[in-house]
Amino acid sequence: MLVLQYIFFISCFLVFYNYAGYALVVIFLNFIKKNKKTDASSKDYFPTVSFIVAAFNEEDCIKEKIIDSLAQNYPPEKIEFIFITDGSTDNTAKIISGYPQIKLLHNTERKGKSAALNRAVANAANDILIFCDANTILNRNAVLNICRHYADEHMGGVAGEKKVLTSPESGNRVGEGEGLYWKYESFLKKIDSEFYSVVGAAGELFSLRRNLFEPVAENIILDDFVISMKVAQKGFRIIYEPEAYAMELPSFSLKDEKKRKVRIAAGGFQAIVLLGSLFLFWKQPKLSFLYISHRVLRWAVSPFCLVFAFISSMIIFFSRGNHFIKCLFLIQLCFYTIAFIAPLTASGKKWHQLFKFPHYFVFMNIAVIQGFVRFLRGKQPSAWEKSKRAQSN
Repeated sequence: MLVLQYIFFISCFLVFYNYAGYALVVIFLNFIKKNKKTDASSKDYFPTVSFIVAAFNEEDCIKEKIIDSLAQNYPPEKIEFIFITDGSTDNTAKIISGYPQIKLLHNTERKGKSAALNRAVANAANDILIFCDANTILNRNAVLNICRHYADEHMGGVAGEKKVLTSPESGNRVGEGEGLYWKYESFLKKIDSEFYSVVGAAGELFSLRRNLFEPVAENIILDDFVISMKVAQKGFRIIYEPEAYAMELPSFSLKDEKKRKVRIAAGGFQAIVLLGSLFLFWKQPKLSFLYISHRVLRWAVSPFCLVFAFISSMIIFFSRGNHFIKCLFLIQLCFYTIAFIAPLTASGKKWHQLFKFPHYFVFMNIAVIQGFVRFLRGKQPSAWEKSKRAQSN
């Protein structure tokens, strides 16, 4: 029984540390050093930019993406636009070819996004690379707000913010949960950046210096995460810029969102193996601390700790064990019950608003466990499979 209590308390501690504890530590450390912060960015700094969009069968949204990209508030002579459509079988390439301002790269063979990005960068001519997804819309000053940070020669990359829009088509179920999650992630990126560096950029919008780009293997699933972490491993910071943001609609349904989350989780375990040198804490202590606390625990530890905490407390509950743990078991039981009945509640109702966090939290952690199984089986292809997105108003 004592062993079960140890399992329960250690599991609970790791989950708490991953989702809140490490953030409190970082906030405290940021507070201590706040008077030492310097900002070397410049609004008058305009480096040359290669703006890269990888698009696969995006004929429904590519025209809007092109118009949005060309409308960026940045000196036109300083920016080139590269759209790569390898493997697309619809009219995506044809639509892009109608815009002479854009360099179109197209091969009929589909090798996956990593291969597409490698080829796009090989054709890029400018100093700063900005990567952006085809199904996102940027604020007009996104490129401007990203590039001003490169006035600091120690800056290796800049991560933009991801904003999830809600849509009545999906009943707001997916959008509310995903949107809440990304607000939390944005907060963590902000404090990570203030402490040292963002640990992994999101593919919706991120950038780096071209001379720091390291081609990634074609079998890599989370190309955006790995590319940005390789820059950080070289000793350069990646900072978070909330005034450069990419807006996208949520997945059409929980089924589509699950497909996306399981793929991301499988890619996360692949990345942990690939970035194994970051476990050598003494080499880059700040980066390793953030990487393990924010990413490794989230992908490889917390979901399983939730299972261990529940099972161990359940066994204690049905025995003559610790009464405090018995109470915590009942709290867990209520939490998971709420999570599983959440889809049955009507969207927009007060009860639904209370239930959406437990539901998305459990949904996300189940997807991580499924992703781990897929990673072990080697069944996750590197070529990305589009998830259906909700429609805008």
